[in-house]
Amino acid sequence: MATPSSMQPPIRRYHYSRFLILALLLFPLLSLPVSARATGLLEITELLSHPEQYDRQEVTVTGQVTNLQLATNRQGQPAYGFLLKDSAGTLKVISLGQVEVREGDQVIVEGIFARLRQAGRTIIYNEIKALSIKSLSRLNPDLVG
Repeated sequence: MATPSSMQPPIRRYHYSRFLILALLLFPLLSLPVSARATGLLEITELLSHPEQYDRQEVTVTGQVTNLQLATNRQGQPAYGFLLKDSAGTLKVISLGQVEVREGDQVIVEGIFARLRQAGRTIIYNEIKALSIKSLSRLNPDLVG
């Protein structure tokens, strides 16, 4: 009479090797550049190439502050906006509060991306409403190379 271990179908022995092969095949998908994941650091070109994919999603991007402009919102609160530029493209960033960046600063921006927003009769494309803006030049100098 056969023992329980010898009654297992041979396919069971290959189950783990199939899993390993599948894992190795899928690993490149898991290790995609962070631009492929909404939770990681995105390149501006990724947002500009696929704006519908990131619309109304939280994103994190880095670039240089240009065209910094001060404003006041309808409630009288201070606000500001700037263009975030890298070698591949430019996005508009808006934020409430006092200005925490300067023209030319390299920054990391976390915020909600909108592929388009209507402000009165004007349509604004590719904009991030910032939740956090961190200047790389003001980070711990030991961390910046």
